[in-house]
Amino acid sequence: MPDWFSPGLFDFSAWLVSLAALMGFALLGWLISLWRDNVSIVDSMWSLMFVVALVVYLATAHSSVTGGAGWRGLLVLSLVSIWAVRLSTYITWRNHGQPEDYRYQEIRRNNQPGFRYKSLYIVFGLQGFLAWVICLPTLAAVSGQAPPGPLDFVAVLLWLTGMAFETIGDAQLARFKARATNDGKVLNSGLWRYTRHPNYFGEFLIWWGYFLLAVAAGGAWTIVGPLLMSFLLLRVSGVRLLEKDISDRRPAYQQYKRSTNAFFPWFPQSQGENSQTSENQETA
Repeated sequence: MPDWFSPGLFDFSAWLVSLAALMGFALLGWLISLWRDNVSIVDSMWSLMFVVALVVYLATAHSSVTGGAGWRGLLVLSLVSIWAVRLSTYITWRNHGQPEDYRYQEIRRNNQPGFRYKSLYIVFGLQGFLAWVICLPTLAAVSGQAPPGPLDFVAVLLWLTGMAFETIGDAQLARFKARATNDGKVLNSGLWRYTRHPNYFGEFLIWWGYFLLAVAAGGAWTIVGPLLMSFLLLRVSGVRLLEKDISDRRPAYQQYKRSTNAFFPWFPQSQGENSQTSENQETA
């Protein structure tokens, strides 16, 4: 039976160096936000933080890691880069020319005076630290030298499914919002017919896919990464935050909530008046 719970060749010193790199990247984003007076740039940086952490780890880890990463290391680096660039590009395009996201506007109001400077640790530093913890499975995956097995295949299949949910869901919402006739309505077709947050569900699958790659390499101990990401998606910055007050602002959204699962996809309970209900929630 494979050893799924061994730190193996994981280089904790290189992991600490990746934290320093993430804090430097966060500092750069903060300086740009001061110039623009808008911290929403951190959303475009979020996925790229994982590429920074992974590249720095590979560049600074001891030779037994960098020399033996092999096919799994190349696979993980490719998957993380594809996911990160796609998500960052989409968010940058979506936010271009828009005011600061309402979530950050609320954080700004709640942390005055001096939010411009507090945002260094409230927004940018915090997200850098979270990325540092969440990235653990990807680093463990490139550190292991176990031969390929069925778990790797399942992991890639999970990642592909997650990417499909995230990419298709974003594309469907962007197309829906581009039509003026849909103003004030909710998107309840395509993937949005089965879950109110297909993009978040896709993100969930992607990170559990990374974890399975880590498990195959002996990194089951990195389960804190996907658990933390799942908690953020479900209880903090994802579903809960986006739906915190949308029913108060748009009472008709209640119909969509009653018929459609919030996160895990399932068949809608009823069609009702979904096609005429409120505007769809913003997605990250």
